[in-house]
Amino acid sequence: MFDKEIYIERRKEFAAKLKSGLFLFLGNSESPMNYADNTYHFRQDSTFLYYFGINSPNLAAIIDVENDKTLLFGDEMSMDDIVWMGRQMTLKEKASNAGIEVVQPSSQLSAVLGDAIKQSLTIQFLPPYRGENKLKLAELLHVDAAQLSQLASVPFIKAVVAQRSIKSDLEIQEINKAVSTSVDMHIRAMQIAKPGMSESKIAAAIQEVAKSSGGNLAYPVILTVNGQILHNHFHGNILKEGDLVLNDSGAETDRGYAGDLTRTFPAGKQFTSLQKEMYSIVLDSYQSAANLMKPVF
Repeated sequence: MFDKEIYIERRKEFAAKLKSGLFLFLGNSESPMNYADNTYHFRQDSTFLYYFGINSPNLAAIIDVENDKTLLFGDEMSMDDIVWMGRQMTLKEKASNAGIEVVQPSSQLSAVLGDAIKQSLTIQFLPPYRGENKLKLAELLHVDAAQLSQLASVPFIKAVVAQRSIKSDLEIQEINKAVSTSVDMHIRAMQIAKPGMSESKIAAAIQEVAKSSGGNLAYPVILTVNGQILHNHFHGNILKEGDLVLNDSGAETDRGYAGDLTRTFPAGKQFTSLQKEMYSIVLDSYQSAANLMKPVF
C-alpha cells in the first residue's frame, strides 16, 4: 500500500468530481480452481485497489458523497481462517492504513443498500466483469443480472477514468519498476532461448523473473514460435533454427502497476536477412511513432 493520505486524497478528489450520490465499489473474491480452498492467484479489482489500497478478497466499500462518509464492508478472519493461513493483519488495521474509520461486517452491506433503496436513492456502480460480482450486484440491488451493463453509472465511469488517467509521481515510479522488471523478463528469454529448447522452459524462466521481483505476471505469458496466432498461450513447441520467437509478457508490482512488452527474436544466434529486414521495418515504425508522442495539455 501507499501511505494512507494518498487514498484519503484520492477519495476526496473523487467526491469533489461527483458532488453527490452513493457509490458502490465491489472488490474481487477468491476464485477456486477445483475446490473452495484451492484458489487461483488472487487479483484485487484495480479500481478498488486505487481508492482503498487493500489487497484482500471479499470486500466492498461505499463512498457516500453527500454525507461525506466512506464505509468498508468485510469480515475479520475466523479461528478456522487463522489455523489455515496463520494470524495476519486484521481488517480493521488494513482499513486504518487506508484512512478508513468505519468497518462493518459483510452482512451489513445488504441492509445499508436496502435502506438507500427505500429512500429512493440511486446506487451507482461500475460495470462488473466477474460472474460472481454480477450475481452479487443483482442480488443486492434486486435487478436482473442481464440489466447490469445498462444500469452501470456513466458519471461514475467517467470520474474514475479521468482520475486514474493522470498518474502521480509515485505511480510513475511503480510503472517504471514494472517496466524494468518486464525488460528483465524479455532479456532472460533472449539469453536462454536456443534451438532444441521448449517454449515452456522459457515461459517458466519469464515467470521466475516476475515472481522474484516481489510482484507477479501482469497477464499470462504469450511465448510462441507461432506469433501469427493472436493470444497463443500454448507452450508446447520446440524451438528450431530459423524460428522467430514472439514474447508478449509483462510484470506487475505488488501495488498493482503493470508493464506490457512484446518483442520478437530469433531462436538461433541471429536473424536471417529477410527476418532482419522485417524486424527493421517494424522497429523503424515503432521509433517514428514514439518520436511523435507528446502531451496534449
